[in-house]
Amino acid sequence: MGRVTQRRGIVRVTVDGGQVVATPGPDSLAAEEPLEIRVGPAGGVRPPLAVTMRTPGDDLDLAIGFLVTEGVIRDAEDVRTAQLCAGDQEPNTYNVVDVALSPGVPAPVTDPSRNFYTTSSCGVCGKASIDAVRTRSRFDVAADPVTVAPAVFASLPDALRRRQRAFATTGGLHAAGLFTAGGELVCLREDVGRHNAVDKVVGWAARQGRLPLAGHVLMVSGRASFELCQKAWMAGIPVLAAVSAPSTLAVDLAEEAGMTLVGFLRGPSFNAYAGAQRVAGAVPVEAAPTAALPGRGSRP
Repeated sequence: MGRVTQRRGIVRVTVDGGQVVATPGPDSLAAEEPLEIRVGPAGGVRPPLAVTMRTPGDDLDLAIGFLVTEGVIRDAEDVRTAQLCAGDQEPNTYNVVDVALSPGVPAPVTDPSRNFYTTSSCGVCGKASIDAVRTRSRFDVAADPVTVAPAVFASLPDALRRRQRAFATTGGLHAAGLFTAGGELVCLREDVGRHNAVDKVVGWAARQGRLPLAGHVLMVSGRASFELCQKAWMAGIPVLAAVSAPSTLAVDLAEEAGMTLVGFLRGPSFNAYAGAQRVAGAVPVEAAPTAALPGRGSRP
């Protein structure tokens, strides 16, 4: 298996007083390699279901988390075996995870709309329609009574960054952190793909028998997309917080699921785009004028 970071030769260019200074040297880069996930019944050869571009490490968690958040399995009990193997490449890259399903668990549908190719930037691509990605969760996160203090929300970005060891070295990795409502970090994973980082967290939780993740907060280092909201919902997470902005579809899905969605979480302020009732003490002073909502003033 490849390493999380790799050293490469570079030329560092600096402009100093009108002069260009070029200095050769090494730099650390975040590793990116393909991972093929093969799924099917025990016995025989299992076909590939997905190929995802990811940072090597925690690959079994990634595969199990992907299968959970895409609705292929419910939890780790639906998996008989999962193993990292060499695949067909030489030399061995160990970029294949082979998953044998438990007896009675249906194999995933193999029509083209359910074949997955994911990239580090966009996540799942090429599905037939928006309905194909609106996977329904079996967990009722709307009924989760958890509340989170604003001070806890404000502490999460720094808590996440302090534990991002690979990011500190490369500057090129996303992170997903699972926190308790009191702000205690339970699990953190890094990856070149924000969706992979979330799947690694969910897969870890599934393999630990922790699903659903009621009463927890998922903190992500980038923006909050529709896909990340879906993955949080599929894992039973009631609160998703992001350093950056959410998309419109992310807000729509959070409202549909009854999730709390927080964005622009930087410093002492943030925006609650859905489920503000879970932010302890968050009673608006006054309603904002409708005309001000789409324009300036919406970011902290």
